[in-house]
Amino acid sequence: MRKKIILAVLLGFSALGVNAEDIKIGFVNVPRILDSAPQAAKAKKELEKEFAPRDKKLVAMQKKKTKLEERKKKEGDVMSQSEQQKLERDLISLNREIRRAQEEFREDFNIRRNEELGKLQKVVFEAIQSLAKEKNFDLLVTDGVVFASERIDVTADIESKLKAAN
Repeated sequence: MRKKIILAVLLGFSALGVNAEDIKIGFVNVPRILDSAPQAAKAKKELEKEFAPRDKKLVAMQKKKTKLEERKKKEGDVMSQSEQQKLERDLISLNREIRRAQEEFREDFNIRRNEELGKLQKVVFEAIQSLAKEKNFDLLVTDGVVFASERIDVTADIESKLKAAN
């Protein structure tokens, strides 16, 4: 589909009487930029910092569960029936609490990660548009490109622009 769009654009240029030599086309590797942008590293650190307390709480809950399971294994035979039942109820309750906390953590983390990714994508898009205008590109393409020579690959220029903006 994208090939058809690019072909249509190129045919449109030729219909307007624009020579192929007059068209300036570039390629941007957006996934590479999203991985290497300093803004991405900054967002990752912020997310880690934001979710670290909840992660520590989950780890503590897991340790508590492990201790209860070890206690059940070691002392289960010598415990009274009521102690065994109470320990089993505590384990079931703790397992439920852990599953709920893990699910909430995952959902909240994914929401925040998507928010940060959206912000990053906006910054990258603005940097791409800015570079296209600065360097007088007629067309910049990204996803769906099978091959792009280094001569038209402007990804490094976008990365430099993002580093300067950070």
